[in-house]
Amino acid sequence: MKAVAYQQAGPISAPESLIDVELPRPQAGGRDLLVEVRAVSVNPVDTKVRASANPEGTPYKVIGYDAVGVVVEAGPAARLFKPGDAVWYAGSIARPGTNSQFHLVDERIVGRKPTSVDDATAAALPLTGITAWELLFDRFGVPEGAPVADPSRAKGTLLVTGAAGGVGSILVQLARRLTGLAVVGTASRPETQAWVKQLGAHAVIDHSQPLGPQVAALGLPPVTHVASLTQTEQHYAALVELLAPQGKLGLIDDPKEPVDIRLLKRKALSLHWEMMFARPVFDTPDVEQQHVLLDRLADLVDAGTIRSTVQRNLGTINAANLKQAHALIESHRVQGKLVLAGW
Repeated sequence: MKAVAYQQAGPISAPESLIDVELPRPQAGGRDLLVEVRAVSVNPVDTKVRASANPEGTPYKVIGYDAVGVVVEAGPAARLFKPGDAVWYAGSIARPGTNSQFHLVDERIVGRKPTSVDDATAAALPLTGITAWELLFDRFGVPEGAPVADPSRAKGTLLVTGAAGGVGSILVQLARRLTGLAVVGTASRPETQAWVKQLGAHAVIDHSQPLGPQVAALGLPPVTHVASLTQTEQHYAALVELLAPQGKLGLIDDPKEPVDIRLLKRKALSLHWEMMFARPVFDTPDVEQQHVLLDRLADLVDAGTIRSTVQRNLGTINAANLKQAHALIESHRVQGKLVLAGW
């Protein structure tokens, strides 16, 4: 089968940072599904793994986590899906990735593909959708509820830093449409600010400027939740200052310097670090919740409640196009998601 892989971790500029290869087609066992991959998207985790993790016990390392495809084989213990089913998922960082024509995945972290969108459009959502959902509802514990018509009367305010990125683009939508929170996003360029507003944020502020005065000028309820999605080390002190007592601070990035958790004590703030791979990597008792939430997300897409965050389709799945995607991700200027489709 065709696949895109590498033999040595390193910069994307290296000639063989990603290469086209032929690998044996795997077979499904247990609760695994063998999926014929039709479309993928690229996330920051792809670039981090490629830059730092060498292959172990095999000549090639295949990465990639988002996938949309069709089940061609189901393991003997599989009960959720059968051959012919169209599916989407984000895989596991502990297993070979989705940048291959055929891919093995545990069915417990797989959902049905939305029927209202094509493969490439759907591929933008699984990893970021799971991350945003788990952060908002599992880590923060925000209850689902009717959205507010008047944000000044909301039960609290969610501030999303880096709201134009992949996770921010879906988190803003989920919070606006499924909770009673006022939603404020940060973005620094006119085009990204416009994007965040289109997704439903009640207000957008500029994270390249001091955050406190901008938030105060909005006249919204106190900031009860902060989702710090990028460059946490730059904004950490300001975010702690912004949060109301007993508020919740959530992270998904890897700060370049350790954050000082002692700053949280005075206000009794809590810190929540979301890692959507935790459930499949550790095979947690609730790992099947990722199947449940992906099915729910598909329902929301099909109902028109949530829109895909795809911004660019870079063409077929091959090394050259994936190298372009990795370089764009590493520029830190990507709005929404990058996808590739077909072989």
